[in-house]
Amino acid sequence: MSRIGKNPITIPSGVEVKLNGNVVSVKGSKGILTQEIDSCVTVTIEDNVITFNRESDAPNHRAKHGLYRALVNNMITGVSEGYKKEMEVIGVGYRATATGQTLELSLGYSHAIILEVPSEIKVSAETLKGKAPVVTLESHDKQLVGQVAAKIRSLRKPEPYKGKGIKFVGEIIRRKAGKAAGKK
Repeated sequence: MSRIGKNPITIPSGVEVKLNGNVVSVKGSKGILTQEIDSCVTVTIEDNVITFNRESDAPNHRAKHGLYRALVNNMITGVSEGYKKEMEVIGVGYRATATGQTLELSLGYSHAIILEVPSEIKVSAETLKGKAPVVTLESHDKQLVGQVAAKIRSLRKPEPYKGKGIKFVGEIIRRKAGKAAGKK
């Protein structure tokens, strides 16, 4: 049995979960999220506890059992607490500025990169003297925050020699030694 799938989810106060056929909708202080559940997994809501059961032990059903439990748990956490990703822009002359839903990045290219961030995400960029600019993404949708963060990181991935690029706060970049001094 799936270790994740068999764990019940306790619904915190202030979160409302509705089951309409095979669609679970979660409403909280931060927003509303919906997720369609495959027919091989049944969802039951009783006494502020959500449980997930699968119809058989087929590998496909076992995988979806844990998947849908994790997705619904992420939705509940998102609408009650929210998700946050912080990214550092490291490099001489690299800058980040956020105005509304627009993020402007100067990453050493001949042009500035202007990125339109979805309306569900709150974006901010902070630059402190002597430190790398930090871009912060906040939303109730974990998948959307991760997707936008991955898109921003892909614009200039951290390179292993000097460490320049966009990295997540706390991410460790494996560094390489440069080429050895000239041989004589």
